[in-house]
Parts: sequence; C-alpha cells; structure tokens
Amino acid sequence: MTAADRKSEISKRERIIQEMADDLDEELEMELDDARLDELLDEAGTLKPTVDRRLYFRELLRLQGELVKLQDWVQSEKKKVVVLFEGRDSAGKGGVIKRITQRLNPRICRVAALPAPSERERTQWYFQRYVAHLPAGGEIVLFDRSWYNRAGVERVMGFCSEDEYQEFFKSVPEFERMLIRSGIILVKYWFSITDDEQQFRFTMRIKDPLKQWKLSPMDVESRSRWEAYTKAKETMLEHTHLPDSPWWIVDAVDKKRARLNCIAHLLTQIPYQEVARALVRLPPRVRNPDYQRGPVPPEMYVPAKY
Repeated sequence: MTAADRKSEISKRERIIQEMADDLDEELEMELDDARLDELLDEAGTLKPTVDRRLYFRELLRLQGELVKLQDWVQSEKKKVVVLFEGRDSAGKGGVIKRITQRLNPRICRVAALPAPSERERTQWYFQRYVAHLPAGGEIVLFDRSWYNRAGVERVMGFCSEDEYQEFFKSVPEFERMLIRSGIILVKYWFSITDDEQQFRFTMRIKDPLKQWKLSPMDVESRSRWEAYTKAKETMLEHTHLPDSPWWIVDAVDKKRARLNCIAHLLTQIPYQEVARALVRLPPRVRNPDYQRGPVPPEMYVPAKY
C-alpha cells in the first residue's frame, strides 16, 4: 500500500467515525436535555443514583439495533403491531416512544397521539376514531394514550357518563379480542410513578421554559385528583387485565431504567427473527458529457451563520 493509499484509507476511516458520531448526537442531545432538567431541582437533594451512563448508552444502542431487526421482520412478514402506552402525566411515556422510534423508519413505525375528540367524533362509536389509526400489514403503531382514555381521564374529569363508562368495560375485552383475531399483535404498558415523583417532574416543567408547553391545564388539574386517578387505574386494571391482552406495569421513577426495561420487554413480546438483507450495490455513476450544471444564485443559499 502506497503512502497515498494509506492517507486515503485513514481519511475514509475518520469520515466513517465522524458519521457514526453524528448519528449519536440526537440521543446525546436528548440525554443532555434530561440532565439539564434534573439539575433544576438538584439543590433539593431529590436526585437518586441511576444506571451507569456508559451502560445506558451501550444497552440503548444494542436494543435499538434489535428494534431495527424487529422492524425488518414486521415489514417482511406483513405483521401488524399495536403498542399502547398509558400512565400518569409526566410518567415518561414520551421518552420511551422517542427512543423506540429514533432509528426506525417512520413509514413503518408511527405514533398515534390523538387530540381531544371533535363534536362529530363524540357522536361516533367510541372506538371508531382509534380504528382509523390501526396498522396495515407491515406496520407498527405506538399509541401515546389510547382508547383507555375513557377509563382514565374521561372518568376522572367527568367527560363521559356512567353508562358510557360501564359500556366501555363491557366492550373493550371483545374489541381487543377482535384486534387479536384479525392478526394484530397487541401489547399494553402502564407507566407507574410515585406521587412525589410526579410533583417533582411537574415542578421541573414549570421552571423550564423549554418544557412548559408539556404542562397542560388537564395535567395541572390531575395533581389535585391523584387519588381519583389511582382508583380509576385500579378499576381499569381489574377489568382489562385479560389473558389474551394483559397489562404490563413499567416502574418509571427512574427514566433511564424505564426506557431500557420497556424496550427490552417489548422485544420479548414479539417473535421476530432477523431477516436476511440482499447486498446493496451502488450502480456506477453515469456521466453525460453534454450536461452542464447551471449556477445557483448566491441569494438562494441559507446564510452560513455557523
């Protein structure tokens, strides 16, 4: 190998390392954001030891690699996967969903986070607007809150009648059995945090201008109704923890452990296999000697401020 070849090889290796580091930046930015939030109330001595930072990243990247294999299998086998994420406000559902979707194809794995129902939707069959977001073959849908709104916030806040509430518990077991019979793989997670931990996280959101948008009037109201939400959760689990669609409880007080534990568990719930990929070969670059690239006016470029 000549000196020029060695120099080219070193340059190529450095470029590959740089590209891999760039891929990690998004996760590092989210991690730094978490650390910044934690420091807002660190003077209160509320922080507890969490999983080692190096172990966390190593395991997260390994699990995300498995999620890519799961995605390939779902697409190859035309499987349909639905994962429900429920829990108290600020319990960390969004953080786990971000880590699951971070390296997946959004055309295959998408998030359904439905707003409050419209006037028209309130007159529909209760499950109707959720059915519209169910996956086709080869898709994964993560519900950031789901039809279990009726058993939680709607019950506690008085947005449904007693008859509607009781009818939900009669209907939801059969509804979920219908989904499963149709070939959908259904997994349900409830994220559990303590009263003190929710108070801590809400306070962080109040103090942090970048996170205040997360604290809705409904979230604020939920603090005064902690026990009502607890009772509603217990009733929900009693009626809907079913043999064919059980609930899985995620201890979410430690955000990092919750993310790793939830993703690791999700991977055990789906019998995926690694799908052999065809070797990709780039075709040779075709060059047309008659083509001349036209100039781009300087004013069209985004100003280079950095």
